[in-house]
Amino acid sequence: MASPALDPSIDPGLDRHWLQPLMAELVRLGAGGQRPVVALNGPVGAGKSTLAALLRQRAAARGLKLAVASIDDFYLPWEPRRLALAGNPFGVSRVPPGSHDVALALACLQAWRAGGPLHLPRFDKTLRGGQGDRDGIDGREAEVLLLEGWLLGCRPLGPTRLLELQAHGVAGLSSDEQTWLSRWDQALEAYQPLWDQCSQLWLLRPQWWHLPRRWRFQAEARQRRRGAAWLPSDALERLVRSSLCSLPPGYYQDPLIHKAAGLAVLDGRRRWCGGWIRDQNDQLSPSSPSSSTG
Repeated sequence: MASPALDPSIDPGLDRHWLQPLMAELVRLGAGGQRPVVALNGPVGAGKSTLAALLRQRAAARGLKLAVASIDDFYLPWEPRRLALAGNPFGVSRVPPGSHDVALALACLQAWRAGGPLHLPRFDKTLRGGQGDRDGIDGREAEVLLLEGWLLGCRPLGPTRLLELQAHGVAGLSSDEQTWLSRWDQALEAYQPLWDQCSQLWLLRPQWWHLPRRWRFQAEARQRRRGAAWLPSDALERLVRSSLCSLPPGYYQDPLIHKAAGLAVLDGRRRWCGGWIRDQNDQLSPSSPSSSTG
């Protein structure tokens, strides 16, 4: 069976250098019969959902049962999530560390990896006037699970490092946001057993960290033109800012580069402009890592 055609919105260079090697690795891992979880980390607007959907289609064409889940699926129900984020400096009801039901996510993954069925919660962002809420459970067949999200793999810095950062100030953050960094950092502790379930980490990175905001606003504009649900600009601004400022990329995202199985650096049009794939001998190809901290 032929592979599905490439989505015209996906850059051919990204497909050739990163998406195709990731697909090959998913097939290889699936053949091992261990029910692996592969993590896909990328900022808002990077195209994670589109790429994951294409991978799922290609996997089906190759006889691989690939399930895709987002860390967003595991947001806490409304009331505990509201309490967990009460008073946060971004004024958001989701996104920062601590807004997810990590215990549920871990239980779902562990049960499936032990041979049980894969049951994943659904989260509907249109409920509660756009605040979102849990909306049932889905059962899926899977040999491999691709888990995607913006904070996958991020590790806490710890109190000592945080005090050093706060003493000098973190560029781009308000005083309230800097004060809350210790809370976000502490919340990351609960996610570590979940990250430990992932056998590999693949990264999508912007060439410059101002790009995710542009990408997300462009996506929202497309939704508006289609007549789909959309967020007011102020609410969207808060959501984007909360993803980039609750875990400043230079301290939480950039350290992941050295642990990743594959890296794709994207320009302003989400085209491949550098990156690499790490082979089983720990060698990097096809190009050397590109900086993404601008």
